[in-house]
Amino acid sequence: MTILYDSPIFGPVHSRRLGVSLGVNLMPADGKICSFDCIYCECGLNSDGRTKSRRPTREEVREGLTKVLRERHEKGEPLDVITFAGNGEPTCHPDFAGIIDDTVEARNRYFPDAKVSVLSNATMLHKTDVFEALKKVDNNIQKLDTIDMAYISKVDKPQSPTYDVTKVIEQLKAFDGKVIIQTMFMRGEGVDNTGEEYVAPWIEAVRHIAPRQVMIYTIDRETPTQGLQKAEPAVLDAICERIKKLNIPCTASY
Repeated sequence: MTILYDSPIFGPVHSRRLGVSLGVNLMPADGKICSFDCIYCECGLNSDGRTKSRRPTREEVREGLTKVLRERHEKGEPLDVITFAGNGEPTCHPDFAGIIDDTVEARNRYFPDAKVSVLSNATMLHKTDVFEALKKVDNNIQKLDTIDMAYISKVDKPQSPTYDVTKVIEQLKAFDGKVIIQTMFMRGEGVDNTGEEYVAPWIEAVRHIAPRQVMIYTIDRETPTQGLQKAEPAVLDAICERIKKLNIPCTASY
């Protein structure tokens, strides 16, 4: 069973890592549009989520978000974070930069203490407007599951033939620390990025990027590819400790 989210606003949900989170889905509600096709994605595979609807417009996102924030403010309902996630890669939206500006403005008006977070797969960092917009959010959370291209091709499945993880690492470094690295560790079905041959180069890439935080996690929901397995808590904890030795805060979610 895959999960698709309402559009443009869903939730709030209780996030393992972020707290009471109001979701912003910049993709249609009836399908998935993503620049990756991860075999572990809770929204399913791209081929299973073909949508017949358009993305919400910048105006629809602004109106929907403002309405919910205003209502929650008037009712005194709490909010920790506004999170861009949903049915695919949010930075693929052609008006992503403008939507971020609108979101920051609405947040400042109704919930000035709430954070704005973006969960991204780092495939659009080459676009100047996207890169600059991400610098404006509180939690710029970017995926880096490994630096091994064979693993990335098998598990994350970039949809662009020009995807190059070495370029992505340099783009992540260019945030000058204003970035959070998020990594999925898992096993099964001929894939396993928990071994030293994957972990050591990934840690070196993290050291090079020098993010303000690292979030590592494992499978939490049903996956479209059967046979995938959680990474054990002890494995995640050990990786987390190695990141902390670089003086980079790290959290592990099981």
